[in-house]
Amino acid sequence: MPKVKRHINIVVVGHVDSGKSTTTGHLIQKCGGVDKTVIDMYEKEAKKIGKGSFKFAWVMDKLKAERERGNTIDITLRRFETPKYEITVIDTPGHRDFITNMITGTSQADCAILTVSSSPDEFEAGISENGQTREHALLCYTLGVKQLIVCANKMDKTEP
Repeated sequence: MPKVKRHINIVVVGHVDSGKSTTTGHLIQKCGGVDKTVIDMYEKEAKKIGKGSFKFAWVMDKLKAERERGNTIDITLRRFETPKYEITVIDTPGHRDFITNMITGTSQADCAILTVSSSPDEFEAGISENGQTREHALLCYTLGVKQLIVCANKMDKTEP
């Protein structure tokens, strides 16, 4: 009898432009959830509109408006498997205009990845009084998500 894998819903949250979709798409590709030929196709398409670096984000961002603007608008669910787990990743928008979509995605989660930009000024904007990093962390807790992984992203934009 085949062993049943445990299912985990992971929501990815954080301030707008912190790199949630790009990091998530890259993670899914590294875990075998997306073939490299698909990433290559996304890269070609993204370069045509001057957004070549968005190839991994396009794994998650499917709407034409999302791809043109470079911002997630709606939640996207993507499934993949590891040797032990069946995982559904829920990518959410970081822009405050789409906070209801973020709440919808978070309400389905078992745990969260809070993506924080390490880039100067972006980090400060995210944790400021009106920042989405702060609000998303609070909403995760309020919605019952008690396990949180903090992902420090854009480390290449910092200076020692």
